Amino acid sequence: MKSDVEELMPRLLPVEFGASGEELDLKGPPRNPREYLRQVQLEASQCPEVVVAQIDPKKLKKKQTINASVAGCHAAPVGFCPSLSWQQHQVSNFSDVRQSIAKNRNHWSSNTLDDNVEMPDITDEEGWKKFCFGETLYLGTSSSRTEAAEAEPALDYSKVGFPPFLTIVSRLNQSTVLMVLETLVGWFEENDFAPQLGRWLYALLACLEKPLLPEAHSCIRQLARRCAQLRSALESGEDEKLPALNLLVCLVARYFEQSDLADQPE
Repeated sequence: MKSDVEELMPRLLPVEFGASGEELDLKGPPRNPREYLRQVQLEASQCPEVVVAQIDPKKLKKKQTINASVAGCHAAPVGFCPSLSWQQHQVSNFSDVRQSIAKNRNHWSSNTLDDNVEMPDITDEEGWKKFCFGETLYLGTSSSRTEAAEAEPALDYSKVGFPPFLTIVSRLNQSTVLMVLETLVGWFEENDFAPQLGRWLYALLACLEKPLLPEAHSCIRQLARRCAQLRSALESGEDEKLPALNLLVCLVARYFEQSDLADQPE
């Protein structure tokens, strides 16, 4: 009896099984074209009509649904908005940095890391926060402990965080760059701006390849909106956070072409 598939789709190369078809050895290599076709037919006849995939939900990547918000940024308060020439200059410098990283990536990634540098696993979000920020910022240690750490003769990166050295960021592939960027931006949503954060955000943006993936597009827009939100709450144009916040908004809007988020000088 022919199967439903054979009724609708007749064989282009009809080959009869014959009496020996059932005894055909599927594990051994075919000895001639006819035997190869008989093996294919026999394997097809043994396949179930319906196959259900066995999926382990625990292995599915988190946050698979990407919600790309189109909301704009808070407008810069009067006196806080950078000039257009300043923004263009920052974009030019940033482009030079990206070209330098791309050109010298192989050289820097081949350099041996110091013994105290233990990069977290790609899925270890908390490990990356601690690696980038250090115990002082990540754990929110007291100021007395911070001052004691600063007084130590040898710099302890476990306390102050590892800077984004070229030997480190050059080792990150695009999946890791995006994962760390999403992790730090998520932390930024619930915390204030810090110098360690700014250095890492700049370095990760410099390593982020174009064209952007949808999740990268959403992430950097989230970053720009958060920077604009904090900027709008600053009390003085002399605040030391202002240049860094302006820079991140500028790079997202001007370099990564999210023009609806760009600061518009008067």
